[in-house]
Amino acid sequence: MSKPEPFAGNCPCLSGEQYAECCGRFHAGTAEAATAEQLMRSRYSAFVLLDAGYLLKTWHPDTRPAELELDPGLEWRRLDIVSTNRGGPLDTQGTVEFKAHFRQDGERGVHHETSRFLRVDRRWYYLDALVLHQA
Repeated sequence: MSKPEPFAGNCPCLSGEQYAECCGRFHAGTAEAATAEQLMRSRYSAFVLLDAGYLLKTWHPDTRPAELELDPGLEWRRLDIVSTNRGGPLDTQGTVEFKAHFRQDGERGVHHETSRFLRVDRRWYYLDALVLHQA
């Protein structure tokens, strides 16, 4: 029995694809992200869906926290990819700069960071990030 999709429709990462064909397949464990950007988008969608398990699973063991508590009052609204550097299917490392727009307690904000990713045994992991701006 397969895991039910949390919702139908466009993917929260705003790729333009349906959730099931985009981040949903990574969340369900039926596919692995081929690029650092795909992993970053799937992690953003996991934040939207409050899927802490997926976030921990895709976090590199050297920097992964023991647990992760997500704030259900934080509503992620839009993801903008600013740039990517490396992180392709044949690379072992890459970075993705992005802006994630959110709303919390009626206030709008933007989280701007550059995330670093490593590919180990053909699987991409989030390593860490440099937060450029949060307001």
